[in-house]
Amino acid sequence: MSEIHVDGRTINAYMAVPEQGSGPGVLVLHAWWGLTEPFRHICDRLAEAGFVALAPDLYQGKTTTSIEEAQALGAALDQDEERVRGDIAGAIQLLHQHTASQLTNGHNKLALIGFSLGGAYAFDTSVTLADEIAAVVTFYTSYTGPDYSASHAAYLCHFGENDTFEPVESVVEMEKTLQAAGKSVTVYTYPGASHWFFEENRPEYDAEAARLAWERTIEFLHQQLD
Repeated sequence: MSEIHVDGRTINAYMAVPEQGSGPGVLVLHAWWGLTEPFRHICDRLAEAGFVALAPDLYQGKTTTSIEEAQALGAALDQDEERVRGDIAGAIQLLHQHTASQLTNGHNKLALIGFSLGGAYAFDTSVTLADEIAAVVTFYTSYTGPDYSASHAAYLCHFGENDTFEPVESVVEMEKTLQAAGKSVTVYTYPGASHWFFEENRPEYDAEAARLAWERTIEFLHQQLD
């Protein structure tokens, strides 16, 4: 973890850089637990796959393993939306400035990976900072709020079949919303998997679903960013 200073804003974040020292940038947005070890580990895995990965700490140092506390932290974050958007924009600016970031198809565009709460902010950012974002990957998040016609991103969305937080109807509605806006969207549903199936420290962790989702994610990111 390190402090990042961008435009007078201080952001705590975790960064991982590939061995070769350069690669496309990927911003990782954590779930409502905060910037815990699983999300830092995702940055390390992205770096191993050739990407420069940065995960901003949206909770500014707070973490939890309790669903009740996580709900409270997530609700408080939603009341501080402009600050969160500013932190995400600052983290994106840092990725642009970092020497390891590189041009994608002639443009310095990045990818977002968001988990649950972070997935909603990934969707939001793909619209509010549309010119910055080439690809969005989300885990267990449906979000139909913004006008996706402004987005320039392709979308890859992972869901668990038994996710009680994300009913099938919400997933279908989101997919239709993105398609109606003319966006490229791929949705995968993993049999038997639940919410948080990708996070190794959770009892809902599903090793096979997580492995397949990761393979699909890395392939998608290379297709969109290389």
